[in-house]
Amino acid sequence: MHGGAPGRNVGGGRPFGGGHAITTHYTVGMNLGGKSQHVTVEAEDALIAALKAKHERPQAAITYVRKQNKRGDRRHPHLGLRDEPA
Repeated sequence: MHGGAPGRNVGGGRPFGGGHAITTHYTVGMNLGGKSQHVTVEAEDALIAALKAKHERPQAAITYVRKQNKRGDRRHPHLGLRDEPA
C-alpha cells in the first residue's frame, strides 16, 4: 500500500498549510515590446517569481526563470520589481 501515516509528508517537501516558506532570489527574463529585459524577484519558487513579474508587467512574455547566480548577477545586476530591492 502506498498511503503512509495520515499527516505524513510523503514527498519530502514543505507540508501544505504549514511551515514557513523559504524565499530565494530568481532572475526572470522577459520580452517586452521586442526588447529583452531581466528582473530579480524574491519568491518561494520559480512559478511564483514568474507570476510576480507577469503581474508587474502584464504585456511582457516571460522567456525564462532561473535561480539567481550570485557571482554573475553581482557583476551584472538586474533590476528588481517596484516593491522589492534588487
